Amino acid sequence: MSIVDDVLDLFERWGGEGYDEVVTQTDHALQCAALARRDGADDALVAAALLHDVGHLLDLAAGGSVREGVDVLHEERGRAYLAPHLPDPVTRPIALHVAAKRFLCATEPSYADGLSPGSQRSLLVQGGPMTATESAAFRAAPGADAGVRLRRWDDAGKVLGLHRPSVAFYRPLLERLTGEGT
Repeated sequence: MSIVDDVLDLFERWGGEGYDEVVTQTDHALQCAALARRDGADDALVAAALLHDVGHLLDLAAGGSVREGVDVLHEERGRAYLAPHLPDPVTRPIALHVAAKRFLCATEPSYADGLSPGSQRSLLVQGGPMTATESAAFRAAPGADAGVRLRRWDDAGKVLGLHRPSVAFYRPLLERLTGEGT
């Protein structure tokens, strides 16, 4: 089975599980990708938006569950799973999207107020807002801007009943990025 088939299978099997308070894992991923497309993101960043929470799907597939108060480091798990198959412009924003939330909470005073209740709770187990030193290091990190863009789509992609394409719509894009479509 190819990595694209594996990813689509993860969504098929585990994407119906709840995400945050309102939408499913699949709904959230598809909304984030649609927001990235709407904002003119390149293919790599659209793929990152679609796949940014694949670490949660991997956790569910391994018998885990969406657990309050537990940081399963889904951003690291997702990047590790995808990195052998997808280029850095896809996997780096995935790795940075949690840090971007912490960064935005530290640098934009009103940002935290706009987080969903689930994101506010997960912020606490993910380390809370960054310190000034952590913020400076994040800002200087390669891919930080892409991580912040992804984070904003992550925050916005939680609307019940929003129309968006299916996961299969993204198969050609993922195949191009992995080289499986050539």
